[in-house]
Amino acid sequence: MNDVLLVVVVLVALGFDFTNGFHDTANAVATSVSTRALSPRVAVLIAAIANLAGAFVTTAVAKTVGKGIIDTGLANEKTVLAALIGAIVWNLITWRAGLPSSSSHALIGGLVGAALAQSGLNGVQWHGLVHSVAIPAIAAPAIAFAGAFLLLLLIYWVFVWMNPGVANRTFRLGQLVSGTWVAFTHGANDAQKTMGVIALALFESGHISHFYIPTWVIVTAGLAIAGGTYVGGWRIMRTMGQRVFKMEPPSGFAAQMTAGITIYSATKLGYPLSTTHVISGSVMGSGAVKRLSAVRWGVAGNIVVAWLLTIPAAGLVAALLYWPVQAVF
Repeated sequence: MNDVLLVVVVLVALGFDFTNGFHDTANAVATSVSTRALSPRVAVLIAAIANLAGAFVTTAVAKTVGKGIIDTGLANEKTVLAALIGAIVWNLITWRAGLPSSSSHALIGGLVGAALAQSGLNGVQWHGLVHSVAIPAIAAPAIAFAGAFLLLLLIYWVFVWMNPGVANRTFRLGQLVSGTWVAFTHGANDAQKTMGVIALALFESGHISHFYIPTWVIVTAGLAIAGGTYVGGWRIMRTMGQRVFKMEPPSGFAAQMTAGITIYSATKLGYPLSTTHVISGSVMGSGAVKRLSAVRWGVAGNIVVAWLLTIPAAGLVAALLYWPVQAVF
């Protein structure tokens, strides 16, 4: 039964990774598509390839997720399975509603909820949750907002002499680079969360003697998120690309470059960052350069509500599912 449970956990984890890809496609390609820098299908293909490449950058985030959020001495494969199902359910609910909530925080919420159901308060590493999740969740959108705001101001100052038509064409070409960069960093950070939970399941079941990320886990997680990205999440793309702020090529370029730098920096430090939070913050920052009223703050407010709900909602679903999972396996 243990081997059957492990196979189920791995398959469900890859399923989560796939939903993460299609849920977060908008993060990588919405600005490129909304500014007509790329067609939707080409943008998604580029993003999928870049996602796959990003999965091989580092395993720092995977180690944080796998052993820094819940107590590995108390958790088991059933905890991981309940967490994954809770995260997938929340991903599908927010995808259906067109809300760009965080797949990363859905998974973390699922892990916390399942660990609480299994072991109570002792099941969660609260210091790790605050240091590695809560603080970056608050800081990252603010950093991305300020960075995009300042970068776009710099672009307008440096290229003030350029004809608007020429500038738009130039920055549409620039978005080939910046959009690929965001997709690469998205794969680098988000694919690792699935790697972390698969490695946790392998460790808890005794299939690996110490916690590390096997090569086959890296490859399959990268392929799963790339496949999900290619399938695409068009509902969320519309929210990110146009409803928050009507993007133009220079603002799209500034938002993407800033988001990519923020995500990559966090990835190297081992923080399981929400790419959704970061790109949303950078989109709003670039929109605020034009004027504060250019940002549709009502839509932005709905996104923030989805952020605040994600960890407790996914955690609640995972906690409720822990007992059925326990009964079945």
